[in-house]
Amino acid sequence: MSTTTAPALDVEQTRTRIHDLVVIDVRTPGEYASGHLPGALNIPLDALPGALPEIREAADRGEILVVCASGARSESACALLAGHGVSTATLSGGTNAWAERGHELDRPEGPACSTRSNWSMERQVRFAAGSLVLTGAGLSRAHHPAWLLLSAGVAGGLVFSALTNTCGMAAVLAKLPHNRPRAADLAQTLERLRRG
Repeated sequence: MSTTTAPALDVEQTRTRIHDLVVIDVRTPGEYASGHLPGALNIPLDALPGALPEIREAADRGEILVVCASGARSESACALLAGHGVSTATLSGGTNAWAERGHELDRPEGPACSTRSNWSMERQVRFAAGSLVLTGAGLSRAHHPAWLLLSAGVAGGLVFSALTNTCGMAAVLAKLPHNRPRAADLAQTLERLRRG
Protein backbone atom coordinates (compact mmCIF):
# COMPACT_ATOMS: atom_id res chain seq x y z
CA MET A 1 0.00 0.00 0.00
CA SER A 2 1.08 3.56 -0.61
CA THR A 3 2.53 5.45 2.31
CA THR A 4 1.78 8.88 0.88
CA THR A 5 -0.69 11.05 2.71
CA ALA A 6 -3.87 12.04 0.92
CA PRO A 7 -4.42 15.77 0.41
CA ALA A 8 -6.71 17.32 3.01
CA LEU A 9 -9.36 19.94 2.35
CA ASP A 10 -10.41 22.23 5.16
CA VAL A 11 -14.06 22.95 5.88
CA GLU A 12 -14.22 26.13 3.80
CA GLN A 13 -12.53 24.52 0.78
CA THR A 14 -15.02 21.66 1.06
CA ARG A 15 -17.99 24.01 1.44
CA THR A 16 -17.13 25.92 -1.74
CA ARG A 17 -16.50 22.75 -3.74
CA ILE A 18 -18.98 20.28 -2.25
CA HIS A 19 -21.20 20.17 -5.35
CA ASP A 20 -18.20 19.23 -7.51
CA LEU A 21 -17.01 16.43 -5.21
CA VAL A 22 -18.08 12.83 -4.80
CA VAL A 23 -18.31 12.60 -1.01
CA ILE A 24 -17.95 9.15 0.55
CA ASP A 25 -18.70 8.84 4.27
CA VAL A 26 -16.88 5.83 5.73
CA ARG A 27 -18.61 5.85 9.12
CA THR A 28 -21.10 3.22 10.24
CA PRO A 29 -24.71 3.50 9.03
CA GLY A 30 -25.83 4.64 12.49
CA GLU A 31 -23.25 7.43 12.56
CA TYR A 32 -24.16 8.41 9.00
CA ALA A 33 -27.86 8.55 9.94
CA SER A 34 -27.05 10.90 12.84
CA GLY A 35 -25.91 13.52 10.31
CA HIS A 36 -23.66 13.67 7.27
CA LEU A 37 -22.34 16.16 4.71
CA PRO A 38 -24.92 17.06 2.06
CA GLY A 39 -24.90 14.51 -0.74
CA ALA A 40 -22.50 12.14 1.03
CA LEU A 41 -22.76 8.46 0.17
CA ASN A 42 -22.33 5.95 3.01
CA ILE A 43 -19.80 3.21 2.33
CA PRO A 44 -18.44 2.03 5.70
CA LEU A 45 -14.67 1.61 5.93
CA ASP A 46 -14.76 -2.18 5.96
CA ALA A 47 -17.06 -2.23 2.89
CA LEU A 48 -14.64 -0.17 0.73
CA PRO A 49 -12.80 -3.16 -0.81
CA GLY A 50 -16.08 -4.50 -2.22
CA ALA A 51 -16.93 -1.07 -3.64
CA LEU A 52 -13.62 -0.51 -5.46
CA PRO A 53 -15.01 -0.86 -9.01
CA GLU A 54 -17.68 1.79 -8.40
CA ILE A 55 -15.24 4.08 -6.57
CA ARG A 56 -12.75 3.81 -9.45
CA GLU A 57 -15.48 4.76 -11.93
CA ALA A 58 -16.46 7.73 -9.78
CA ALA A 59 -12.81 8.82 -9.50
CA ASP A 60 -12.58 8.83 -13.30
CA ARG A 61 -15.48 11.32 -13.40
CA GLY A 62 -14.34 13.66 -10.61
CA GLU A 63 -12.55 14.19 -7.34
CA ILE A 64 -13.46 12.00 -4.37
CA LEU A 65 -13.59 13.36 -0.83
CA VAL A 66 -13.57 10.78 1.95
CA VAL A 67 -15.04 11.79 5.32
CA CYS A 68 -15.59 10.28 8.75
CA ALA A 69 -16.24 11.74 12.20
CA SER A 70 -12.82 13.28 12.90
CA GLY A 71 -10.52 12.33 10.04
CA ALA A 72 -8.78 9.18 11.33
CA ARG A 73 -10.93 6.62 9.49
CA SER A 74 -11.00 8.74 6.34
CA GLU A 75 -7.18 8.82 6.34
CA SER A 76 -7.17 5.01 6.57
CA ALA A 77 -9.70 4.84 3.74
CA CYS A 78 -7.62 7.20 1.58
CA ALA A 79 -4.53 5.04 2.18
CA LEU A 80 -6.47 1.89 1.26
CA LEU A 81 -7.82 3.49 -1.91
CA ALA A 82 -4.39 4.90 -2.84
CA GLY A 83 -3.03 1.37 -2.56
CA HIS A 84 -5.51 0.42 -5.28
CA GLY A 85 -4.62 3.38 -7.49
CA VAL A 86 -7.54 5.63 -6.53
CA SER A 87 -6.68 9.24 -5.68
CA THR A 88 -8.78 10.84 -2.96
CA ALA A 89 -8.77 13.72 -0.51
CA THR A 90 -9.94 13.84 3.10
CA LEU A 91 -11.79 16.49 5.11
CA SER A 92 -9.62 17.90 7.91
CA GLY A 93 -11.47 17.36 11.17
CA GLY A 94 -14.18 15.32 9.47
CA THR A 95 -17.90 15.71 9.95
CA ASN A 96 -17.32 17.06 13.46
CA ALA A 97 -15.37 20.04 12.07
CA TRP A 98 -18.07 20.62 9.42
CA ALA A 99 -20.79 20.78 12.08
CA GLU A 100 -18.66 22.89 14.46
CA ARG A 101 -18.33 25.53 11.72
CA GLY A 102 -22.12 25.77 11.64
CA HIS A 103 -22.76 23.92 8.38
CA GLU A 104 -25.89 21.84 8.03
CA LEU A 105 -25.84 18.07 8.16
CA ASP A 106 -28.29 15.96 6.18
CA ARG A 107 -30.21 13.27 8.04
CA PRO A 108 -32.10 10.46 6.31
CA GLU A 109 -35.81 10.31 6.98
CA GLY A 110 -38.17 7.42 7.40
CA PRO A 111 -38.76 4.46 9.71
CA ALA A 112 -35.60 2.61 8.66
CA CYS A 113 -33.49 5.39 10.18
CA SER A 114 -35.15 5.24 13.58
CA THR A 115 -34.17 1.58 14.03
CA ARG A 116 -30.44 2.25 13.61
CA SER A 117 -28.11 3.17 16.44
CA ASN A 118 -27.24 6.85 16.18
CA TRP A 119 -24.33 6.63 18.58
CA SER A 120 -21.00 7.70 17.15
CA MET A 121 -18.32 5.02 17.07
CA GLU A 122 -16.37 6.98 19.68
CA ARG A 123 -19.37 6.88 22.02
CA GLN A 124 -19.84 3.15 21.40
CA VAL A 125 -16.17 2.53 22.22
CA ARG A 126 -16.37 4.60 25.42
CA PHE A 127 -19.50 2.68 26.48
CA ALA A 128 -17.99 -0.74 25.73
CA ALA A 129 -14.63 0.08 27.34
CA GLY A 130 -16.26 1.53 30.45
CA SER A 131 -18.61 -1.44 30.75
CA LEU A 132 -15.73 -3.91 30.48
CA VAL A 133 -13.64 -2.04 33.05
CA LEU A 134 -16.55 -1.92 35.51
CA THR A 135 -17.32 -5.59 34.89
CA GLY A 136 -13.69 -6.58 35.55
CA ALA A 137 -13.55 -4.48 38.72
CA GLY A 138 -16.88 -5.81 39.99
CA LEU A 139 -16.08 -9.45 39.28
CA SER A 140 -12.65 -9.08 40.91
CA ARG A 141 -14.30 -7.94 44.14
CA ALA A 142 -17.13 -10.47 44.03
CA HIS A 143 -15.38 -13.57 42.69
CA HIS A 144 -11.65 -13.52 42.02
CA PRO A 145 -8.94 -10.83 41.77
CA ALA A 146 -7.83 -12.23 38.40
CA TRP A 147 -10.83 -10.47 36.85
CA LEU A 148 -8.85 -7.23 37.20
CA LEU A 149 -6.90 -8.47 34.17
CA LEU A 150 -9.98 -7.66 32.07
CA SER A 151 -9.85 -4.03 33.24
CA ALA A 152 -6.08 -3.91 32.71
CA GLY A 153 -6.45 -5.34 29.20
CA VAL A 154 -8.98 -2.67 28.26
CA ALA A 155 -6.72 0.06 29.70
CA GLY A 156 -3.76 -1.30 27.70
CA GLY A 157 -5.89 -1.38 24.55
CA LEU A 158 -6.90 2.24 25.03
CA VAL A 159 -3.27 3.32 25.47
CA PHE A 160 -2.27 1.38 22.34
CA SER A 161 -5.20 2.93 20.47
CA ALA A 162 -4.08 6.44 21.41
CA LEU A 163 -0.44 5.79 20.49
CA THR A 164 -1.20 4.25 17.09
CA ASN A 165 -4.34 6.26 16.20
CA THR A 166 -6.13 2.97 15.54
CA CYS A 167 -8.87 1.28 17.49
CA GLY A 168 -9.33 -2.47 17.61
CA MET A 169 -12.47 -2.14 19.69
CA ALA A 170 -14.02 0.12 17.05
CA ALA A 171 -13.15 -2.46 14.39
CA VAL A 172 -14.95 -5.14 16.41
CA LEU A 173 -17.95 -2.91 17.19
CA ALA A 174 -18.24 -1.98 13.50
CA LYS A 175 -19.09 -5.62 12.78
CA LEU A 176 -22.17 -5.60 15.04
CA PRO A 177 -25.48 -5.76 13.15
CA HIS A 178 -26.58 -2.20 14.03
CA ASN A 179 -23.30 -0.87 12.60
CA ARG A 180 -23.45 -2.85 9.36
CA PRO A 181 -25.08 -1.52 6.21
CA ARG A 182 -28.12 -3.41 5.06
CA ALA A 183 -27.34 -5.17 1.78
CA ALA A 184 -30.09 -3.23 0.02
CA ASP A 185 -28.81 0.10 1.38
CA LEU A 186 -25.25 -0.61 0.23
CA ALA A 187 -26.45 -1.80 -3.19
CA GLN A 188 -28.50 1.39 -3.57
CA THR A 189 -25.48 3.52 -2.57
CA LEU A 190 -23.24 1.75 -5.08
CA GLU A 191 -25.86 2.26 -7.81
CA ARG A 192 -25.95 6.00 -7.01
CA LEU A 193 -22.14 6.06 -7.18
CA ARG A 194 -22.22 4.31 -10.60
CA ARG A 195 -24.75 6.76 -11.99
CA GLY A 196 -22.74 9.74 -10.78
